[in-house]
Amino acid sequence: MGFTKIGYNICYMPWDSMSKRQRERPKVFGVSRNVFFLGWVSFLTDVSSEMIFNLLPLFLFNVLGAGTAVIGVIEGLGESAATMLKIASGWLSDRLGRRKGLTILGYVLSTVAKPFLYIANVWGAVLAVRLADRAGKGVRTSPRDALVADSTSVGEMGRSFGFHRALDSFGAVAGIAGAVAIVFLMQKGEWLLSKDTFQMAVIIGVIPAVLSVLLLIFFVHEHRALRPVREKATTALWRGFDKRFKIFLGIIVLFTLGNSANAFLILRAQNLGLSVLQILLLLGLFNLVYASISYPSGVLSDRLGRKALIVAGWAIYALTYLGFGLASASWHVIPLFVLYGLYYGAAEGATRAFVADMVPEESRGTAYGLYHGVVGLAILPASVIAGVLWQVISPAAPFYFGAAMAGAAMVGFALLIRR
Repeated sequence: MGFTKIGYNICYMPWDSMSKRQRERPKVFGVSRNVFFLGWVSFLTDVSSEMIFNLLPLFLFNVLGAGTAVIGVIEGLGESAATMLKIASGWLSDRLGRRKGLTILGYVLSTVAKPFLYIANVWGAVLAVRLADRAGKGVRTSPRDALVADSTSVGEMGRSFGFHRALDSFGAVAGIAGAVAIVFLMQKGEWLLSKDTFQMAVIIGVIPAVLSVLLLIFFVHEHRALRPVREKATTALWRGFDKRFKIFLGIIVLFTLGNSANAFLILRAQNLGLSVLQILLLLGLFNLVYASISYPSGVLSDRLGRKALIVAGWAIYALTYLGFGLASASWHVIPLFVLYGLYYGAAEGATRAFVADMVPEESRGTAYGLYHGVVGLAILPASVIAGVLWQVISPAAPFYFGAAMAGAAMVGFALLIRR
């Protein structure tokens, strides 16, 4: 039996019919063909992005001389610039009844932007490139997540999003391994990043980004179970969802206010005495842990429910950030990056699957747009707050703040959100 909404005039295929069709399609490693190839698209994209952007805060700090407040603004604006695009592209994918074209456009924008980092010599130029790259992410994210959900049968959302997150993270591991190789070959054990090393990472990192676009174009197919929804269903962006989803978005904002850009984790590691090469190895460890548990965590969320996985993940996050605040020696960072990977693996896929659980299928694009949009809106103040706390109080202060926000969000989610 399909979803019904009083007062909406919506054209769609019922859940039962869609699920039967999806079950009849051949699966690859337990997921649909679309989900399988979308996972590899994300894998290649993350190879590129992690090879380049994990070095970006060190490039800004070590080469261009930008302060942490500036880095916070760049990272925050980069995420927030994508916010309206995430909402608009999700809404538009529902309006058109198509996801692939917008997904392709987003990946192309990010791919075209990256080479310009090679010639960036002031932080303003880096900001422009970062905004363009994040704009591409904003265009593609909501339609892509909706396409993953559309290509998945009922009861397997956690599996599909877990698979997608796992390949995304394994791509990050490969990208960081590439960055490690470049740093090692270019500057051995030097503590500060050099300009030539960063430029080499940009040149090599563009290649997998181009391959990801080609894979998306030729191997991922549009899901046609739904016809385009009518205007009345898409204009009421906020009114079209129930109270639980709205409370969930409010709690996500609270959590994100303490979830500053990962650039501050990198700077904290360097602050505690780690070299560029050591930091990259730790980031690889983080992504390896993240990738390894994403898929089994997604399957577990299908069986036990999303709420327990999300609450557990946020609890781990709060402990991790508290640990970064208390850390006083370089070796402390190693178990903290492992814990950070556990948080992402437990919570990230389950959270995205939880969005699909809460909303009608014909409104998924809009729902993912709102979800990613509120995260993007909160990232800017979160990163600015972190940068100011670092400079005004101490390098530990942003992490104490993040732990407190995560703890409050965890309690709110546990008490206010029904299963």
